[in-house]
Amino acid sequence: MLKKIGNIIKFVLFIGLGVFFIYWFLSKLTADEKAQIWEAFGNVNYFWVAVVFAIGVLSHFVRALRWKLLFEPLDYKPSTSTTFGAVMIAYLANLAVPRLGEVLRCGILNRYEKIPIQTSLGTVVTERVIDLVGFALTVLLGLVLEFNLLKDYLYDALSQKMAVPSLATLAVVGIAAAVLCVVLYRMFRQWLMKIPLFAKMIQMLLGFWQGIKSILYLRKPWLFVLYSVLIYFLYFLSGYVAFWVLPETMHLTMLTALMVYIFGSVGMMITPGGIGLYPALIAETLAIYKVAKPIGYALGWISWGVQQVVTLVLGMGYLVALPLMKKKNSSETDK
Repeated sequence: MLKKIGNIIKFVLFIGLGVFFIYWFLSKLTADEKAQIWEAFGNVNYFWVAVVFAIGVLSHFVRALRWKLLFEPLDYKPSTSTTFGAVMIAYLANLAVPRLGEVLRCGILNRYEKIPIQTSLGTVVTERVIDLVGFALTVLLGLVLEFNLLKDYLYDALSQKMAVPSLATLAVVGIAAAVLCVVLYRMFRQWLMKIPLFAKMIQMLLGFWQGIKSILYLRKPWLFVLYSVLIYFLYFLSGYVAFWVLPETMHLTMLTALMVYIFGSVGMMITPGGIGLYPALIAETLAIYKVAKPIGYALGWISWGVQQVVTLVLGMGYLVALPLMKKKNSSETDK
């Protein structure tokens, strides 16, 4: 009962946060800017919307193929249809309660493929570790490629509100802080490990490292890496193709799409499915590239809407399809 109440509270809080961001962003727009948003919705090219939808489906399918690979060293061979269905149902569940889907998809494999939940959870942890590393590398790539633009934008934005030290000063302070942390860790390691929170952080970092090393035990580690790269490429491609949905954003480049993916992903992490925050972050990101905020906001809602439709259609579809497929397979086995 307490767990259910906790999940309800989480759902209300996260949805409330998303609604707040919608209200906060719209409250800053004038009547003319709101009219521009509605006008942009009327200029949507639905062919490219369909292409974005197809790319979204493909990215989830590749994710299911990658997850399936992690079961090979464990001598389990779940079907592609079951793993794909489990992934989509997990995304659907995460819209209601964040992280609920991770446990739910393990339960689906236990029910339909007889794979122990503890075993599946281990593969999910490994997946999340790889995703975290992959996203960190993507962010690093974006910062390197667009350093000058982001530097100027953030520096100008912050300098209007507070005194901002020079970049050279920040770099020196950052390096000094990193060196100090390493020295303090080596000097007081035994004492620090007695602090529960610190020990848990170290265990988490070691778990990340173990998750990364587990890829080496795969029969085809190169295929896992290929799938991972392909997943991120499809995410990026989806954002780039989305630019062609509106005439005002067709001129934007692949580099802009990379930055949209990075900042949009942050929105997805904070609120369920990115509700409210994702479109706002897309608008703010495109504003760096001189795109009017109403246009950026409209594009953000269109992109967000397509992603949710993919999740709802496939997630709800597999909720119905998986039991039917299981029943059919059982009938054929009985014959």
